[in-house]
Parts: sequence; structure tokens; C-alpha cells
Amino acid sequence: MSLVSERINAHKRQIVLAHGGGGQLTDELVRDLVLPRLNNVALAPLGDAAVLSLGGARLAFTTDSSVVHPLEFPGGDIGRLAVSGTVNDLAVSGAEARWLSLGLILEEGLSTNVLKRVLDSIAATAAEAGVEVATGDTKVVARGQADGLYINTAGVGVMRAGLQLGFEFVQPGDVVLLSGTIADHGMAVMLQREDQSSLRSRLESDVGPINGLVGILIEAAPDVRFMRDPTRGGLAGVLSDLAERTGCRVEVDEELIPMRKPTLYACEMLGIDPLDVANEGKVVAVVPPGQAESAIQAMRSHERGREASAIGRIGQERDGLCVLTTDVGGQRVIQKPYGEQLPRIC
Repeated sequence: MSLVSERINAHKRQIVLAHGGGGQLTDELVRDLVLPRLNNVALAPLGDAAVLSLGGARLAFTTDSSVVHPLEFPGGDIGRLAVSGTVNDLAVSGAEARWLSLGLILEEGLSTNVLKRVLDSIAATAAEAGVEVATGDTKVVARGQADGLYINTAGVGVMRAGLQLGFEFVQPGDVVLLSGTIADHGMAVMLQREDQSSLRSRLESDVGPINGLVGILIEAAPDVRFMRDPTRGGLAGVLSDLAERTGCRVEVDEELIPMRKPTLYACEMLGIDPLDVANEGKVVAVVPPGQAESAIQAMRSHERGREASAIGRIGQERDGLCVLTTDVGGQRVIQKPYGEQLPRIC
């Protein structure tokens, strides 16, 4: 076997960084290794949260681990990221977040001042989101074994009555909405690692809880079909999933996708497609055409949705493709990233 073939097939024999990118290799890992061993009715949908019935209540349950490097970055830190990520997964699943767990894995030598700042950030973000940290755990590992601090959070929320979300509810003619600019989080973290101070000073992560934004979106568009926060794999990951899982063509216009100029410049400088970059404070939603305008106006009334817009629609073709009309009038098919261009950004 050639050296090239060896490298191509390395991910078949061992875990590589790209398995954590939320792209095709992540799907392969879950499909080939996890599901055959753990599959059950609650897990099988592979949503942002599992929907569970307990007595007369419907609960949503989710978990997330944060390994971002560096621990603090423009606009946020690992604590704000951990709380927001879990709250947002509950929100886009149609649940009102109530409680979180907090698992801290601390590396020997971590500065207690850094830990204090992160814990203060966790408390502030939980208060902003209206959730309580109800339980937790702390472990310490030897120097060199945890890169400072890892955090695991789990969240429980109560499902909103009457709300039905899922790929199966999406219909041709529905409108695809995006709550704001893309790629800010991933590029803010990436530039913090690079010596690019001229751009870094103007670029901040979008990390934050979106449950309030999602709440007003649902009020304005009660028949919303689908919601997802475009984290790992970015906007491309969500849109390609939407096309594949519904079997419909998803038609998106590049000119309608909001993006800040410093973020665009950073992506161009590093040769990264902004559609592939993780976001930590945005929502993608699919709504009926008659409710799209009211949903956009409602989101724009919220501080986290000022730049909300309609970026495309669900087409009539049943080919399962996501097609992007570029700003020069051409078209290209959007695919989920294969691996991970930006490791350790969440």
C-alpha cells in the first residue's frame, strides 16, 4: 500500500482530529462505531437533544463537551461556550432549558485566576439564559493531560406544547432563515492562535445563548418546521443535512448570507470557506412562506438577531442537493465538510 493510501485510510484504523469536525468523518464515526453498539429509539434520530416522555411531560435532554483552545478568546471563553452550547441545543429542539450539569476536568497547574474567570462566566451566562447549574463533578488530571481545562455540560428542558420539529415536516416552498452573520466564532478563535493582531482586534465570537431569540421566533412562526444551530460543520453542514435528510433541493443565495467584513477577510487570508466555519450564537430555521416575514421581523427585534434574513428556500426538485447561487451568478453544490479545518474551536 502506498504512503498516500496509508494516509487516506488512517481514519479507518484510528481516531484523527477530523473525526471531531462535525463533517462527513463525524457522521461516519457515529454511523459505523457508535450506533451499531448503542442504538435505541431515543438516540436514533440523532437530533441536538433527545426527546423523552416521563409521565405526562415531554423532556429534552442533551450533553456537550467543550475543549476549545485557547480557553479565553475575543467575545467569550470556554465557560460561556459550554453553557451556551447546551442551552442552544435544547432551544433548537423546541425545549425551554431549565437545568444544567457541569463537569470540570482540570489540569494540574491551571491558574486559579483563570478558573475563577471561567466560573464567573458560567454563572453570568446561565443567568442570561435563565437556567440553573443543578449538579456537577470535578476531576483533576496530571500536568500535560488536559490542556488546562475541559468542560462537560448536560441540559434538561421542557418541550413546548404543540410544537413539531423535524426534517419530515419540511415542505417545498418553505423559506430558510438565518439569524445573523456567519463564521465569527471559528475565526475569532483561530485568529487568537495566530499572530494577526490587526484583524483579531476587530473580530469577536458570537458565542451566547439563543433561547430568547428562538422563543420569539416560535411566537412569530408557530408552524416552524425545523431549527438547528450551525456549530461544527458550519452553515454548510446544516444545509447539506437538510437537503439530504428531506430529499428536497435546498436553494440558497450567497448574497443573502450575512457576513462581517473582518470575518470574510480572515477566511480569505487563511483559505477557509466561511460556510464551513462553526458558529455559536446563531439559528437556522425553516418556516412556511406565509410566516417568513413576521419571523424575520421578530428576530430582528432581539439583540442576537439584528441581521436575520431569508437566505433561501426549499425547492420543488427531489434530488437531495443544496445548491448555492454565488454572488457572480454561478451555482455550486454545498457539501458537508469532510473533516475539520479548524480543530479545537468548541
